[in-house]
Amino acid sequence: MKDKRKLRINGHSHLLPYPEEIPQFMKDKGIFWVDKDRKFMLQKDWNRPITDSSFFLNEKLAWMEHFKIDHAVVLNLSQLYGNGLRLEEMKQALRFQNDFNARVQHENPSKFTCGFVVHPGFVRGACWEIERCVEVLGMRLLCLPTHYMDTIGTWRCIFDEENEPIFELADKYNLAVEVHPYDGEKFIKLQNTSWRFHLIWMLAQCADAYHFLTLNGYYEKYKNMRICFAHGGQLAQINLGRRIQGFDGRPDLFKDKSHPRKAVGHKNIFFDTLVHDTGGLELLIKNQGSDQVLMGLDDPYPLGEMESEKQSSYPGKILDLAIERDIITETERDSIWEDNVIQWLCGDDTNAKEKLINRILG
Repeated sequence: MKDKRKLRINGHSHLLPYPEEIPQFMKDKGIFWVDKDRKFMLQKDWNRPITDSSFFLNEKLAWMEHFKIDHAVVLNLSQLYGNGLRLEEMKQALRFQNDFNARVQHENPSKFTCGFVVHPGFVRGACWEIERCVEVLGMRLLCLPTHYMDTIGTWRCIFDEENEPIFELADKYNLAVEVHPYDGEKFIKLQNTSWRFHLIWMLAQCADAYHFLTLNGYYEKYKNMRICFAHGGQLAQINLGRRIQGFDGRPDLFKDKSHPRKAVGHKNIFFDTLVHDTGGLELLIKNQGSDQVLMGLDDPYPLGEMESEKQSSYPGKILDLAIERDIITETERDSIWEDNVIQWLCGDDTNAKEKLINRILG
């Protein structure tokens, strides 16, 4: 019997609404919009060029077809974490994002699994939105920021103990969780030049969130919740030895905390492949094991794995190079594209896995 074709599932993707799909209040309040020519995404006092047509749905589907990507996990837009917005505006903006993603998944079930976002600064409201998104909208992927602004304007890490009700619900519903950095320039007191917050500080934000996830032992406390860190949790990988030495050398600072070593390679902690070089990927796999690594292209952003002559890149290039350099086997590559993404999304629920595969295969 012929072996079934291995699927190619992208575990880290983004999608913009078409300009006409964004409610007028989002533009009126300066929260987020796209210009009618689809050249820029905008917020009050901020804009960013739209660098590829696959930011939008129909063009994304064509892009996926061209690169033989069977399915994509669509995260929320980082601009819609809601930090610093008034409560009512934040609720409306996040609800728009979640309803949009739910509609994309509902109308394109073979192509997309979409995430929903909540604001941890308002825990009770966040829990209500989780219940709505899971029970009413049928979504199974919770998107969380590495850091958020609380109700008194203090920036906090997502794995703060105040957020345990969110993790309890994620555990109850057997959710996959994506942890993604943004907004670093709002609380790191450095001038925003040379793209430093995307190139350096985003990776530090992921490392900080991983630090507190592991210290608080949430991967054991909430055994049904599976967390994936964006961008390979890249600085968390090279920082592991320092954290272990710090924990062992100053135990007085870590009373009642879990040892960093206990979390390494844990079956419920995943990282995507988006580290941009095979040295980074090799360290990630050596630390965590290839089973905990899943494909993430971060398309269609220019820091994603996009087709680009200038960047000498294309979707899947890092895994092809890793095979050439004997970092992974072809079997491991196939698992990173398919099995590991499915394991993150579904956990040990075999029925959920079967449903997802059938949905992808149509």
